[in-house]
Amino acid sequence: MVELITRTSTDLPPDVRAAMGLALRQEEPATRAGQALTIIAQNIDQATACEGPICQDTGMPTFEVKVPLGANQIWMRRCIRDAVAEATRRGKLRPNSVDSITGENSGDNLGPGTPIIHFDQWEQEDIEVKLILKGGGCENTNAQYSVPTELEHLGRADRTLDGVRKCILHAIWKAQGKGCSPGAVGVCVGGDRTSGYAHAKEQLFRTLDDTNPDPRLAALEASIMEEANRLTVGTMGFSGATSLIGCKIGALNRLPASFFVSIAYDCWAFRRLGVRLDATSGAINEWLYRTGTDASQPMLAPEAVAAGFARTGREIPLQAPISDAQIRSLHVGDVVLISGRVFTGRDAVHAHLMKHEPPVDLRGAVLYHCGPVVMKEGDGWRVTAAGPTTSIREEPYQAEILKRYGVRVVIGKGGMGAKTLAGLEASGAVYLNAVGGAAQFYARCIERVAGVSLMEFGTPEAMWHLEVRDFPAIVTMDAHGNSLHKEVEEQSGKILETMR
Repeated sequence: MVELITRTSTDLPPDVRAAMGLALRQEEPATRAGQALTIIAQNIDQATACEGPICQDTGMPTFEVKVPLGANQIWMRRCIRDAVAEATRRGKLRPNSVDSITGENSGDNLGPGTPIIHFDQWEQEDIEVKLILKGGGCENTNAQYSVPTELEHLGRADRTLDGVRKCILHAIWKAQGKGCSPGAVGVCVGGDRTSGYAHAKEQLFRTLDDTNPDPRLAALEASIMEEANRLTVGTMGFSGATSLIGCKIGALNRLPASFFVSIAYDCWAFRRLGVRLDATSGAINEWLYRTGTDASQPMLAPEAVAAGFARTGREIPLQAPISDAQIRSLHVGDVVLISGRVFTGRDAVHAHLMKHEPPVDLRGAVLYHCGPVVMKEGDGWRVTAAGPTTSIREEPYQAEILKRYGVRVVIGKGGMGAKTLAGLEASGAVYLNAVGGAAQFYARCIERVAGVSLMEFGTPEAMWHLEVRDFPAIVTMDAHGNSLHKEVEEQSGKILETMR
């Protein structure tokens, strides 16, 4: 089980690699989408090479286990939980299990409801274990529709397959870059609210290149793939040719009064693997989704990975702390390379700063929406994975924090809303979009951990003081009231209207 968790967290399956390779070939290298996809490809290869998490958000581990008649499921559940704790200790999983009442992190990914383990019996001798790691950013872009309903840009969605089509397209459009596009969707037509979401997530265990056995659903899947990739949401919501790498649809019977369309969105870091085990010895007889234990086919040539961020000569260096004049000179679309001190700050830090003074001087500072994977080394710490988290969760706080403390740069992914955009303009600050999921790539931009504050919030939520060099990101919201996210959402919305 530890080996399964490790491989799932650090190595994408061949079908996902193939889909991301196709997306990379469809974009011009110098475009925003092309640069982002190149970083993603480098990150995939780096994660495999060092057995580090592909994304710092290692998600909610969900195990689907099929066992022979008479198997001791109580003992097996204990083994899986022990393996999750051990993989967390080794840094293959980030501590992600948080008490919903106290906010306390368990530190080992164990607690009520975590990990998720579903057992089912079958009349075979082997044990089958499938695992999916689905992060919080893409989990937050899940959607559930009760039809008939009115949808923005698409009009009425009825209780028909065409109504289902509209719901799926609407969910993909709403996700924009918040779920680390290009992503994949698992869909359930019908069921109740609970079974619908569960069955939608189950569809993500299918391979991206399979064919639905129901010809009606197969046709719908193909239609969604074609239309979604005409939306031009693109990689990270930067605009581009590929917005979706997979659509998998299932159906359950429903009550006459209810018609739900449930959509489970997964990011490009589509971490899904499985094993067949000998029921007597526990040995791995077969890997699922891949051929044996051979190394994965690299995304890029080794020299391209070693070269790091491909520069065009137009990049703008920024040294923290950053002046007002430097910020005012930046505009949407600029690519910057940040060096100096960066402070991480996620949900707990933002809520804390609304009531307390910051533990560090934030004037001219860079605030990074990031919950890194951090390992203790002697008296210090080492960051092993450090990509951005979805920023929109901080929308209620961000403008006020900019105003109070003089933060000049916010780094995250997926963009922020109108309140923050106004705050950036008023306070003289910019929002930078880093490439979501590129945890190994960005970890290599961190030279050292200079300190940590608010450790009582747990390692993902603490404020880490990071010394970075040439950290690349794109200005997507500037100090002049411009937002690339708003622009792409409006442009893709107009395209969506043509799909009524």
